[in-house]
Amino acid sequence: MNGLTAWMEKHILPVAAKIGAQKHLVALRDAFIGTMPATMAGAIAVMINAIIRDLPPAFWPSYDGNTIPVIREIITINGYVWNGTLAIAGLIFAFSWGYNLARAYNVNDLAGGIVSLAAFIQGIAFSFGTTLNVAIDNTTMEAINATSADSGISATADALTVGGWGWLKLGHLDANAYFTIMIIGAVATIIYAKLMQHNVIIKLPDSVPPAVSKAFAAIVPATVALYVIAIFNFIISKVANGQLFIDLVQKYIAEPFLGASQGIGWVLLVTLFVQIFWFFGIHGPNVLAPVLEGVWGVAQIKNINVFQEGYDGLKGASAVKAAIENGDAYMWVRGSFDAFAWFGGSGGTITLVIAILLFSKRADYKTVGKLALGPGIFNINEPLMFGLPIVLNAMMFIPFLLAPLVATTIGWVATYAGLVNPVSQAVPWVVPPMLMSFMATGADWRAPLWTLLNMVITFFIWAPFVIAANKMEVED
Repeated sequence: MNGLTAWMEKHILPVAAKIGAQKHLVALRDAFIGTMPATMAGAIAVMINAIIRDLPPAFWPSYDGNTIPVIREIITINGYVWNGTLAIAGLIFAFSWGYNLARAYNVNDLAGGIVSLAAFIQGIAFSFGTTLNVAIDNTTMEAINATSADSGISATADALTVGGWGWLKLGHLDANAYFTIMIIGAVATIIYAKLMQHNVIIKLPDSVPPAVSKAFAAIVPATVALYVIAIFNFIISKVANGQLFIDLVQKYIAEPFLGASQGIGWVLLVTLFVQIFWFFGIHGPNVLAPVLEGVWGVAQIKNINVFQEGYDGLKGASAVKAAIENGDAYMWVRGSFDAFAWFGGSGGTITLVIAILLFSKRADYKTVGKLALGPGIFNINEPLMFGLPIVLNAMMFIPFLLAPLVATTIGWVATYAGLVNPVSQAVPWVVPPMLMSFMATGADWRAPLWTLLNMVITFFIWAPFVIAANKMEVED
């Protein structure tokens, strides 16, 4: 065991430390974290609607929350919250990404956020148009065409055309835009930051207030950055026959990534690396936030939006399942890890605490176990990670890797087999196990049972190593 630890310290720790400190990845991680006030508010709104609108019909078929006073108003208010949060999650992330990336380059972060947001907005759809082939009588056709200048609707004898400008496509503003924002926002903000660092700026006298001076200093770098992106968008539209870059990214990058993310191999690989990072004392979910949030987080927001908006006439969990069949929602999302594998924190360590309290004869283990039980119930495992410790503890290395891999596999299989609803709600990570999975799956009563099963199995994975650690104390 000591030899394994020494080998990992020599060959893996340096790589893990470099990844954890890479400024662009740190900025991306912080950008996702920065959106949490809005995304969690939106998630809470959707969750409340799930409880008061979508859950009761499962037990009371005639229930319709949209017709009940007070309940109806609460549902509407939650809809407004969703409009300003998850519905435009891309806009929020665009600013957060530029802001945090500019901070990483030690330049004006507010201007960096604005540059990233502006660069993203310039490349989305500002108009729409569609044609419906249908027979139209002359009287109706003339009435429609008489107001077409204002309405954007025109007609012929066999078709109705609707179009308009000044309309922003919602599918370009939500989490679907994350991949495009990562690319466009990074390029624009880095150009801006590099020009700032090289003093390609407008300098004002020292007597000018700092806020004004900072704003003027950012004008030239921001203008250059936005023109570079504008030229890029222009070239793409010409080469791609009018298609927007965001649509190309969604089709050729985002969709393949999201599709691959549903495979058990990728799910387990990310789970494994989260544990390896944590073993060296590096916060695995934070380091891998660009992957967890940029791929599975996008999938989760898609599920939440389908749950909220409905799909093909269906609502709630049924809508999510129908959308999954058509490739418009996802089985495994960011919250699936928390619901089925990371109970008590990464590694499913709440079951380690239980094993320690039941089987450990070591005074130090028991003391840490008692202290870690309370935080562990709320998925906080730092007291255990650094107090036991698990970090760089060769005795705990194998179960720390194995337990979440087994739990994740069971959760993935149960979800894909239809034995539990896919996760469709974003639940705050401090919600205790079982209650979390119940809420995350849209109040599926089967979810806590699967979480409990995983907790029992991981308990039996941890227990032999806790018992083995008793002998280490005797040897010492």
